[in-house]
Amino acid sequence: MPRSRRLDIPDLLQHVIVRGIERRDIFLEDADREDFVRRLSSLARETETDCLAWSLMSNHFHLLLRPRKATLGTVMKRLLTGYAVAFNLRHNRSGHLFQNRFKSIVCDEDAYLLELVRYIHLNPLRAGIVSSLSELDSYPWCGHAVVLGKREMAGQKVPEVLGLFSKKTAVARERYSAFIADGDVMSRRKNLVGQRDWKAASDAETHMNFDSRILGDDGFAEALRSHANLAPRISLKIPVSDIIAAVVEELSVAASAVTTNSRSPAISKARAVVCYIACSMGHTGTTVGSVLGLTSAGVCAARARGRAIVENGDVVVAKFMMHGNSGNYVQ
Repeated sequence: MPRSRRLDIPDLLQHVIVRGIERRDIFLEDADREDFVRRLSSLARETETDCLAWSLMSNHFHLLLRPRKATLGTVMKRLLTGYAVAFNLRHNRSGHLFQNRFKSIVCDEDAYLLELVRYIHLNPLRAGIVSSLSELDSYPWCGHAVVLGKREMAGQKVPEVLGLFSKKTAVARERYSAFIADGDVMSRRKNLVGQRDWKAASDAETHMNFDSRILGDDGFAEALRSHANLAPRISLKIPVSDIIAAVVEELSVAASAVTTNSRSPAISKARAVVCYIACSMGHTGTTVGSVLGLTSAGVCAARARGRAIVENGDVVVAKFMMHGNSGNYVQ
């Protein structure tokens, strides 16, 4: 079967997984790891590629990248080729070091950015390379210690990750640490390493809709596949304010209350549904958060709750809007 075309699109979040040929180790000593991290750091800065998370294992590694200037293929070719040549020289070997093709998964950033950061940074703990979270906090071959400020790697977008938790660095690091500690079980989900998230479907529908290149819901995947240039977003262009108006009308709550910090269950439900609809239509978490008064992390969490509400059939207008039946806004 021919291999699927890689979704190599600028400004898209990509979870990259690279394994050693025949599952052999690709890091034999700290000199190898130091060389790899130096190359990754240099390339990230040179090519303007955002590195949000990374972890080095024994026979594979994980990267969470957002290419801005160069394509992912270009960045990875330079990284892997340069490292393989140096590795072979150091260890007096020849031949291929990596599997023929690295794995890359395009990810719906609004839904999965934080989950992927946590999943990747917990890899050394889950694999038993480190024995505890406190040991992981200072482990040098993972981006987690860099986020905590205990290690340095130029090119890793630490402020962006911390900014999802708080504008104050100390508070953000405390919340990030709690998020990591809370996620050891949750982040074992298989769909974070290459199975696209989709609603329950028949076997035939699952086979037809499955795309191992994509991590996101049906709307995100369809947007990627349907656009002629594989643009990262296909927006239905329904303003967030109009989404709010439709949701609050059905749920009989005040529109003004949705943009406040009210903890009313009804208001929380409306906010969650708005987050899910707006993000699924292509609005960024930052945009939605600016309207609702939420952080990007808050939008991410609310979107997950909203999805469950919509899938349970509790908000009819949501399915109506998301299937393109909203008139002149559809493009």
